[in-house]
Amino acid sequence: MHLPERCNFTQLFLVICLCFFSLVSFSTFWHLQRKNSYSWWWTISVKNTSGPPKHEHTTPSVSSIRNKDGGMWTVNSIGRLGNQMGEYATLYALAKLNGHQAYILPAMHRYLAPIFKLTLPMIPSELVGKIPWRNYGLHDWMSEEYRHIQGKYVRLSGYPCSYTFYHHIRHEILQEFAFHDYIKEDANRYLLQIRGQRKTVTYIGVHVRRGDYVHVMPNIWKGVVADKNYLDKAMNYFREKYHDAVFVVVSNGMAWCKENMDASRGDVYFAGDGQESSPGRDFALIAHCNHTIMTIGTFGIWAGYLVGGETIYLANYTLPDSPFLKVFKPSAAFLPEWIGIPADLSPLLPKS
Repeated sequence: MHLPERCNFTQLFLVICLCFFSLVSFSTFWHLQRKNSYSWWWTISVKNTSGPPKHEHTTPSVSSIRNKDGGMWTVNSIGRLGNQMGEYATLYALAKLNGHQAYILPAMHRYLAPIFKLTLPMIPSELVGKIPWRNYGLHDWMSEEYRHIQGKYVRLSGYPCSYTFYHHIRHEILQEFAFHDYIKEDANRYLLQIRGQRKTVTYIGVHVRRGDYVHVMPNIWKGVVADKNYLDKAMNYFREKYHDAVFVVVSNGMAWCKENMDASRGDVYFAGDGQESSPGRDFALIAHCNHTIMTIGTFGIWAGYLVGGETIYLANYTLPDSPFLKVFKPSAAFLPEWIGIPADLSPLLPKS
């Protein structure tokens, strides 16, 4: 190696030492900053990679939210699809109402992101436990105090699923629950298939909730699930109103549906696979219909809310002294324009 005449080995040695010392100092400083995890997490930019294939959901820089002094609000992720949607929508509405940034937990992201084009960012799982949350419990309908929740780092809890939280921003909630394109295409493909050679079709989505509710409702909540008589009345309402009505049935008790629903006219299609492990497809099918028949449960409530057509629901399905009415307010669950058909409570009454 040929060195310039003005450079000697002593100068070269000093330059090498200086570079080495700078490198070690920078490495030590970076390590100490990373070790201080409580302050470090505010400064990183996190990219989520746990979303569904071809539908990447990217979390913006947490530091950018911190700089706006908006704090971070989230909500518990419990229950199945209808509950998760209710929790998401309530978080979205209450955080906005109180002027804070909403984030969802990883569990909620895993449940909803494969189905919907969500916009709320996700909190990385390794950071959830490092945030100084203030836990705030909610009941199942909007109250005035929820307009004035204090705290920058609030974690809402409960099973909220009431339009009273978010109906004032309905258009935004509908956008949050926009289906991914491949799900819409699958649902529309099925609906087109059952249309066949008909010139016009009015699709009625029917959700029949059974499963655990068959035992839970009478034994715990002093209530009933929908019976054959209710479904006949609801379906006949649409048959009389729309000459081209067809019924798209999804249920977690499909065998019962096939035995008890009148399909003799050729206008009933048992569309779902009856598996609770794949609720997204069932939900998409009835959410792409024109009108809704629901029985009980948040799954059916959300279907009616997203469809926006006429919705028939099972009304008064508990005894007046049911403990269920302490946690559930029918007037806050079913929109005023929806049509209620009273349930038959005779199975709950003492035998004479």
